Amino acid sequence: MVSSMTGYGRAEVEGHGLSAFIEVRSVNSRYLDVTVRTPRALSHREKDIKDLIRGALSRGSVNVTVKVERNANGAAPLRVNAEATKQYVKLLNEVRRTAKLREPVKLAHLLSFSEIFEPVDEEDSDERDWEVIRDGIRQALADLNVMRANEGAELAKDLRARVQSIDNILVDVERSSKERIPEERKKLFERVEQLVSDKAIVDQNRLELEIVLLAEKLDVTEECVRFHTHNKFFLEALGKKEAAGRKLNFLIQEMNREANTIGSKTNDAPIAHIVVQIKEELEKIREQLQNIE
Repeated sequence: MVSSMTGYGRAEVEGHGLSAFIEVRSVNSRYLDVTVRTPRALSHREKDIKDLIRGALSRGSVNVTVKVERNANGAAPLRVNAEATKQYVKLLNEVRRTAKLREPVKLAHLLSFSEIFEPVDEEDSDERDWEVIRDGIRQALADLNVMRANEGAELAKDLRARVQSIDNILVDVERSSKERIPEERKKLFERVEQLVSDKAIVDQNRLELEIVLLAEKLDVTEECVRFHTHNKFFLEALGKKEAAGRKLNFLIQEMNREANTIGSKTNDAPIAHIVVQIKEELEKIREQLQNIE
């Protein structure tokens, strides 16, 4: 479905004694351009953050802001050495059995051994922090994409109405063009007769053929058929799941080309006026497309 390139998403996440606030803003851009602002301690994660953005978005100028705070009651810089703790429990139970003591092993006994704690590995701490931040970025991107999808749906609704309106107008242009061919042929014949004083020196069959050919050049049926085809592909692209911005921009260029050709070929003021209206609608569509992913 069509998605706008304009949107805003945010998320607040907590975990492992860390609080993270993430904002993602996007505006229209020809390509995907990502700017990341993070605390200095997270600067080495900039590439990872950009990879997350590229996995979720295909176009737009995107700004990502990450703010991080350590909770006052967060995790201590120590962790339990599980293997050492098990061994000390085992040893204390052996001592208890050897000394024939009934008192069970208690936590106070274990706390006498400092080896049951070990410093938190800095690399492990970084990975845990990144897990929290990564989850927050994904939530912010999901929030952003909801807004982009909602705006895209409104844009698609407007574009469908405009293209359908143009398609209907083309039917009138095509009909009017066909109806004028006999009239234009007659006018051409009359003009040629006025220019040629001696009809005896003019091959009437050849003259009639040339006039027919000239009149046929005023026929815009072929251009209208191509225009209808572009309109059909345009509407189909609006309904597809993949990003359609570039394809829609290409189609609007081709539609504008056909409108220019129709305007240059027709020899009728009302049709020329309609072509101007079509080109005005195409320009409005082109402006709208600048914000579609």
